[in-house]
Amino acid sequence: MITPDDIDAWKDMYQMTFEEYQIEAEKTAIYPKEHEIVYPALGLAGEAGEVANKVKKMLRDGTFNRDDVAAEIGDCLWYIAALCRDLNFDMTDLAQRNLAKLNSRMERGTIQGSGDKR
Repeated sequence: MITPDDIDAWKDMYQMTFEEYQIEAEKTAIYPKEHEIVYPALGLAGEAGEVANKVKKMLRDGTFNRDDVAAEIGDCLWYIAALCRDLNFDMTDLAQRNLAKLNSRMERGTIQGSGDKR
């Protein structure tokens, strides 16, 4: 089991970019090539559900384990990296494009509301 001390030691030794994460995550992507895109997309949906389930239990039980949620979010990140690889997207580029979109919405006063084309 990974402890908070292990995580702190890792962070002290190595700062990582999205590009570096994507390269390292790819080394552990062992699903068959014929399941590209579908495997990580379904895995991402499953892991996002696990994040939601951990938060839901906070409502039910009145307790919240931040580290458990962080682990599930990390699993989501892995599936995002795998999906990006399969679709030939660079995670850094997607992150920058997403922030540009959100900043544009903020500037135009359309950050609230719904719909993709705001």
